[in-house]
This record gives sequence, C-alpha cells and structure tokens, in this order.
Amino acid sequence: MNVKAILGKKIGTTEMVRESGDLDCVTAVQAGPCVVTQVKTSEADGYEAVQIGFEEVKRATRPLAGHQKRAGKTFRHLREIRADGGPGFDLSEVEVGAQVDVSVFETGDRVDATGTSKGRGFAGGVKRHGFHGGPKTHGQSDRHRAPGSIGAGTTPGKVLKGQKMAGHMGAAQITVQNLEVVSTDVERNLIFVRGALPGARNSLVYIRSSIKGAKASGTGSK
Repeated sequence: MNVKAILGKKIGTTEMVRESGDLDCVTAVQAGPCVVTQVKTSEADGYEAVQIGFEEVKRATRPLAGHQKRAGKTFRHLREIRADGGPGFDLSEVEVGAQVDVSVFETGDRVDATGTSKGRGFAGGVKRHGFHGGPKTHGQSDRHRAPGSIGAGTTPGKVLKGQKMAGHMGAAQITVQNLEVVSTDVERNLIFVRGALPGARNSLVYIRSSIKGAKASGTGSK
C-alpha cells in the first residue's frame, strides 16, 4: 500500500530514549488499522482521492452502511486523501477493502498531524489571546483582566472584523506540520511522533506524509 496516511486515536505523551541516548517527548497514537472504503477517479468524481475508514461499528444509518458496502465493514470515521495534494500516489495500486496500518510509515519519516484542540468554552482576552490586562493600582480595581480599547470612536467608528476579544476558545481543527516519526509498532498498531499533537486523550488524529518534508526531499521523509 503506497497511501501514506492513517487515522487513529491519541493515547497521550510519554518519553522515549533513542539509541544515541537522547531523551525525546513523544505522543503515542493508536493508529488504524484503516480500510480503503472508496477510490475516487477523475472520470467518475472529477478528482483523484482515496477514502479510508477507521473504528468499525456494528450499527449505522442506511446511507452510511450502503456507502461502505463494498468495503465489507462499516466505520465511524471517514477521511479522504487527495492523490494530487502533497506526496502523490498511484491509484492503480489501491483497491477497495485494502488495509492501511502503521507499516506505511518508517522511523525518521516526516508527518503532518491534524486533530481538534481541546474546547475551553467562553474565555476572556487574557486566557484566549495572552493579554497582559490592565493596571493593578491607582484605583483600577476592576480592570485587571479587561481587554482595554477595542477601537477608535470617530474613525472608523466601529469594531474592526477580526479584533482580538473574548469569545469561544478551542474546539478548532489544528494541524502540526513536519513532525518526526520516532518509532512504530505494527503488532500493537502504535505510532510514536516526536512532540505534541492537538486534542485530548482518545480524540481522533489524522496523520499523513508531510508536505514540507516531501518538498524538501521528494520522498516525504528526511
């Protein structure tokens, strides 16, 4: 299988000692096994892509079950991998029902990881954007965490779009690029990536071959 992408669940962070003796902080991901549920072609769909499924379920809606009928199983999570986005691959070598596991990655490969950050609810400017807050003295008893001015009164006479203010924090899609694969465990479907990945424990993580790494070396790894 030449599709270098996989879905998994974040387990958490730990430490790993390399053969050189260096200590790295790594994130463990229970990745796959995933199954190819659909192969999209330019003739039929207007673009080339492979759809993979993760986390098998026993019950599903009729549309979802019908869509994945050819794969022989029904999955909770589906993701598409564009053949023309970043490191390309040959669709002729991909078949519906084929399995994708962590063996598609090797130690030293560079990957991009996408997940949903932890939701923090409604947060003020200090927590959400790192504001310093107002003065703590000279009678300012209620300005400690206030945002301050949010715009001029006469010109432009309105709050500009995108102004940093209090609001909903987190629960957003985050992609961390060019991370190193420190180790893989095919038997336990584990992949260890150097650094931190977005999301809480057991949250869904999408790992693919790095676009930056592919541009640098042409193979998706350094």
